[in-house]
Amino acid sequence: MWRSLASNMLTILIVGLFLFAGVILWGKNEYTAEGPLDTAICFQVPSGSTMSRVSRRLEDDGAVSSGAVFRIGVKYSDKADALKAGSYLVPPGASMDTIVDQITRGGASTCGTEIVYRVGVTRVLAEVRELDPATNAFVERAEFTPGVDETPAIYQQKKAEADTRFRIALAEGVTSWQVVEALKAMDVLDGDPGRRPPEGSLAPDSYEVRPGTDRATVLAEMQARQDKRIADAWEARSSDAAVTTPEEMLILASIIEKETGVAEERGVVASVFTNRLKRGMRLQTDPTVIYGVTKGEGVLGRGLRQSELRGVTPWNTYVIEGLPPTPIANPGLQSLIAAVNPDTTDYVFFVADGTGGHAFAETLEEHNRNVAKWREIEAGNN
Repeated sequence: MWRSLASNMLTILIVGLFLFAGVILWGKNEYTAEGPLDTAICFQVPSGSTMSRVSRRLEDDGAVSSGAVFRIGVKYSDKADALKAGSYLVPPGASMDTIVDQITRGGASTCGTEIVYRVGVTRVLAEVRELDPATNAFVERAEFTPGVDETPAIYQQKKAEADTRFRIALAEGVTSWQVVEALKAMDVLDGDPGRRPPEGSLAPDSYEVRPGTDRATVLAEMQARQDKRIADAWEARSSDAAVTTPEEMLILASIIEKETGVAEERGVVASVFTNRLKRGMRLQTDPTVIYGVTKGEGVLGRGLRQSELRGVTPWNTYVIEGLPPTPIANPGLQSLIAAVNPDTTDYVFFVADGTGGHAFAETLEEHNRNVAKWREIEAGNN
């Protein structure tokens, strides 16, 4: 009797162990298998959330098949206390394992509302936009000029929400004065920006900020990035470069930046100025004249006068020899690289060609023909 009972108990135990192992295997497969989502969703994790609350919301949203399996998987992956607040784009079919990695890894949010402050050469814009999970594209909700236009209600609403992201997008070719004035107009920032940074010392790039970030801190980050770019570009300089110091490279890069908005032209434009410097020719570039007039404080907004082209300023390369004493804008990385790695050409002239680019020439005769064509285009547009 006892032997039979023991045999039955052993059988039950073995069956139970197999069942338990089967449940564990099923749970593990369920945790890593493709999830039930048919379309992407933007899942928000508010500050102060718990994994238990998050698992229930994911189950309600149809992102996970079992909140219990999700919680067990989180526990056994040692990520129960690693939850990060933010907004996360959960793609179709995302596994529980993938979702856990998203909401515990941290870093920038991947969806939701973003407020972008675009500091451009001619204007500053604040954009309120939201990522559409279905298309993975941003939809613009509002656009205005900070400090000038009336502030839209949606901006104030989204600015107050905890999961809204803020970003400053600095365009290539802006001046340091323009950057400082733009930062002053951004009400998401705090503090005095301090003394205007030297021209050319700020890196055109994208900068994530948080409400209350100090303006001087933002400028310091912009300077740190530019310092690294200058060092890297100088380290990779070509023997064909006409400039002899990183400071000269920065000045030439700023002129290249202001002369062309066509990325493919930077190396060719750089070759023109390199050839002129090596031959002892004056650079004769309009953007330097403009900087001598404005000192980088705003946009000229009109054509140059003959008196300004002839006027003596430290930056007027029609009357001075070589490079001006300072940069005339904040150049991007590609212009820095072009300044010390110019294309190999014999060009010493260029003029606009009516397409947004330039026509280049080796001789004055050829250049004069290009100028005549450009004047015909100008006359036809008036």
